[in-house]
Amino acid sequence: MNLPEADPMRDRIDTTTAHPARRYNYWLGGKDNFAADRESADRIAAAWPSAPIAARENRRFLRRATTYLAREAGIRQFLDIGTGLPTANNTHEVAQAIAPETRVVYVDNDPMVMAHARALLTSAPEGRTAYLEADLREPETILTHPDLLATLDLSRPIGLMLVAVLHFIPGPGAAAPIVARLLDALPTGSYLVATNATKDFLSEPVAAVYDRMLATGQTDIWPRTRAEFAALLRDLDVVEPGVVPVNEWRAESEEAPRPASADVSVYGAVARLP
Repeated sequence: MNLPEADPMRDRIDTTTAHPARRYNYWLGGKDNFAADRESADRIAAAWPSAPIAARENRRFLRRATTYLAREAGIRQFLDIGTGLPTANNTHEVAQAIAPETRVVYVDNDPMVMAHARALLTSAPEGRTAYLEADLREPETILTHPDLLATLDLSRPIGLMLVAVLHFIPGPGAAAPIVARLLDALPTGSYLVATNATKDFLSEPVAAVYDRMLATGQTDIWPRTRAEFAALLRDLDVVEPGVVPVNEWRAESEEAPRPASADVSVYGAVARLP
């Protein structure tokens, strides 16, 4: 694979350790990944064969949710944390196709993601995009970053996108304070778009294998039950159809046949800050 030559971040990219963004890219059929990413992805897929299906459906959910926020909710600002490597239907592309003046801040902790994003994700002339190398686990760093403050107006509604990133915050209740801090910085009328992997649809044998992988560090994807995921949306107005598998969220226009929820095993939701 090729990295942008002019970006100094390329020298900081660790190709020997798997990274979620590059593993996700591999599952989506991309080429921006290394042997360590592919080996990690294949180990997870061996225990959870539908992982590539889940990645694709998660991406389709992102497109539909962004379309809803831009077209129906009138959102013109987005904060996309854990953006991943550029592929089709990135948040700003979907939103700016509807409202070219939309502004988007992308955040990821992988320098390779940031190198590619700066090189490939070009905003519409009427809008603006910015790219922050930061970690979801440090929300204060994100919220006070000069580039974010120069791009987004925190007094106006924002679409907070936490898609395929919360399940990298391990532990019961561990994601809740992070989500709460981010939402505390946003005004009424903002939206949260979130997804999280789950074991709710897995058979007992498959779930047991996955538990062993978690215990031995072979996977870093922390699954949450529907109740645990829904708790992250507490005090928000959840948009219909509520907390559902991502393949079911307003997917009427998707091409058939559709995958079964057991083959996706990712919950998704869109909720408004009252």
